[in-house]
Amino acid sequence: MTKVQDLLQPLQLAPVTLHGRHVRLEPLSLAHVDGLTAVGTAPELWAWVPTQVRNREEMQAYVEAALADQARGLALPFAIIDARSGMVIGSTRFGSISAKDRRVEIGWTWYAPSHQRSGANTEAKTLLLTHAFETLGALRVEFKTDVLNAKSRAAIARLGAQQEGIFRRHVICSTGRVRDTVYFSIIDSEWPAVKDRLASMLR
Repeated sequence: MTKVQDLLQPLQLAPVTLHGRHVRLEPLSLAHVDGLTAVGTAPELWAWVPTQVRNREEMQAYVEAALADQARGLALPFAIIDARSGMVIGSTRFGSISAKDRRVEIGWTWYAPSHQRSGANTEAKTLLLTHAFETLGALRVEFKTDVLNAKSRAAIARLGAQQEGIFRRHVICSTGRVRDTVYFSIIDSEWPAVKDRLASMLR
């Protein structure tokens, strides 16, 4: 197969379990709803997200929506598991998938308050980026966040992603606020340097 023919092959995403030293990412399912509810209904987790998850019913709807997007080929969602305890500590996903363009977004990410600033996010992002670039053959991985969410913007930039621009009046939140969204990306040619950066952060 020529390089052009290879490039024109769409991404082939399928449920997969990604293993790290501290976290394991496993395909999201309805079996995770109780565990996610136990750690994922604190209001601060959803402060910058267009939708809110406040109880088990809303968490089940959140998971069902993610699985519906997966069935349409638009997402590949994961439950984040603490490797030592086996407990669910959050969720993340590949989303906004454009298989033809070899492009995915990493997002919809949240962690139990007990595992924030623990290194879990860095390892989870490393697992996802490695899978995207080295297994799937992605050309581009995107990230986005609320323009007002300084903590998230700093965390994405710390990974080595490049800020590209701001989509103004982009999303209507459940509160009625109209959100501006800031976009970042990492492209395939940048991945080796980003990978070294992440390895250094994990050390």
